[in-house]
Amino acid sequence: MTTRLRVLDDGAWISVDNYREVRVSELWRLDSDEFCACDLTDLIVENFQTVGVDGSTVEVRVYGQCIACGASGTTGWIPVGRILDGSFTEIDRSVVRHPRPETNS
Repeated sequence: MTTRLRVLDDGAWISVDNYREVRVSELWRLDSDEFCACDLTDLIVENFQTVGVDGSTVEVRVYGQCIACGASGTTGWIPVGRILDGSFTEIDRSVVRHPRPETNS
Protein backbone atom coordinates (compact mmCIF):
# COMPACT_ATOMS: atom_id res chain seq x y z
CA MET A 1 0.00 0.00 0.00
CA THR A 2 1.32 3.44 -0.96
CA THR A 3 1.03 6.47 1.31
CA ARG A 4 1.29 9.96 -0.22
CA LEU A 5 3.29 12.48 1.83
CA ARG A 6 3.47 16.14 0.79
CA VAL A 7 4.27 19.59 2.13
CA LEU A 8 1.33 21.93 1.42
CA ASP A 9 0.56 25.64 1.50
CA ASP A 10 4.14 26.92 1.29
CA GLY A 11 5.28 24.73 4.20
CA ALA A 12 2.30 25.24 6.50
CA TRP A 13 1.00 21.65 6.52
CA ILE A 14 2.08 18.05 6.11
CA SER A 15 -0.43 16.11 4.06
CA VAL A 16 -0.79 12.34 4.44
CA ASP A 17 -2.91 10.74 1.73
CA ASN A 18 -4.41 14.14 0.84
CA TYR A 19 -5.44 14.99 4.43
CA ARG A 20 -3.81 17.86 6.32
CA GLU A 21 -2.40 16.13 9.40
CA VAL A 22 0.44 18.19 10.94
CA ARG A 23 0.59 22.00 11.00
CA VAL A 24 3.12 24.71 11.80
CA SER A 25 2.83 27.08 14.76
CA GLU A 26 3.20 24.18 17.18
CA LEU A 27 5.67 24.23 20.07
CA TRP A 28 7.80 21.08 20.09
CA ARG A 29 10.27 20.00 22.78
CA LEU A 30 13.40 18.89 20.99
CA ASP A 31 16.34 16.97 22.47
CA SER A 32 19.11 17.97 20.10
CA ASP A 33 22.39 19.68 20.85
CA GLU A 34 22.81 20.24 17.10
CA PHE A 35 20.07 22.92 16.98
CA CYS A 36 21.00 25.11 19.95
CA ALA A 37 22.81 25.00 23.29
CA CYS A 38 19.66 24.62 25.42
CA ASP A 39 19.27 21.35 27.35
CA LEU A 40 15.85 20.93 25.70
CA THR A 41 14.92 23.14 22.78
CA ASP A 42 11.48 24.76 22.91
CA LEU A 43 11.07 24.90 19.14
CA ILE A 44 8.32 26.93 17.53
CA VAL A 45 7.75 25.26 14.16
CA GLU A 46 7.60 27.95 11.48
CA ASN A 47 7.86 26.02 8.19
CA PHE A 48 8.05 22.44 6.98
CA GLN A 49 11.00 22.08 4.61
CA THR A 50 10.49 18.46 3.52
CA VAL A 51 8.74 15.26 4.55
CA GLY A 52 9.92 11.67 4.30
CA VAL A 53 9.57 8.22 5.74
CA ASP A 54 11.98 5.92 7.57
CA GLY A 55 10.34 2.49 7.82
CA SER A 56 6.88 3.27 9.19
CA THR A 57 7.94 6.57 10.79
CA VAL A 58 6.92 9.83 9.08
CA GLU A 59 9.66 12.43 9.53
CA VAL A 60 10.08 16.10 8.69
CA ARG A 61 12.77 18.72 8.49
CA VAL A 62 11.47 22.02 9.82
CA TYR A 63 12.61 25.60 10.02
CA GLY A 64 11.98 27.00 13.46
CA GLN A 65 13.20 29.03 16.40
CA CYS A 66 14.03 28.17 20.00
CA ILE A 67 11.90 30.46 22.14
CA ALA A 68 14.37 30.22 25.05
CA CYS A 69 17.63 31.32 23.37
CA GLY A 70 16.46 32.67 20.00
CA ALA A 71 18.49 30.28 17.82
CA SER A 72 16.84 29.57 14.48
CA GLY A 73 17.47 27.25 11.58
CA THR A 74 16.55 23.97 9.98
CA THR A 75 16.43 20.78 12.01
CA GLY A 76 17.50 17.26 11.15
CA TRP A 77 14.84 14.59 10.56
CA ILE A 78 12.23 14.73 13.34
CA PRO A 79 9.49 12.07 13.76
CA VAL A 80 5.91 13.36 13.59
CA GLY A 81 3.94 10.14 13.26
CA ARG A 82 3.67 6.56 12.05
CA ILE A 83 1.87 4.72 9.33
CA LEU A 84 0.13 1.76 11.00
CA ASP A 85 -2.13 -0.56 9.01
CA GLY A 86 -2.33 2.07 6.25
CA SER A 87 -3.42 4.88 8.59
CA PHE A 88 -1.48 7.85 9.93
CA THR A 89 -1.11 8.20 13.70
CA GLU A 90 0.42 11.45 14.93
CA ILE A 91 3.02 11.38 17.71
CA ASP A 92 1.71 12.89 20.95
CA ARG A 93 2.44 16.63 20.78
CA SER A 94 3.64 16.73 24.39
CA VAL A 95 6.53 14.25 23.98
CA VAL A 96 10.18 15.23 23.69
CA ARG A 97 11.24 14.59 20.10
CA HIS A 98 14.62 13.16 19.19
CA PRO A 99 15.94 13.92 15.69
CA ARG A 100 17.36 10.98 13.79
CA PRO A 101 21.18 11.15 13.68
CA GLU A 102 22.51 12.26 10.33
CA THR A 103 24.39 9.68 8.32
CA ASN A 104 26.93 10.31 5.59
CA SER A 105 26.05 8.29 2.52
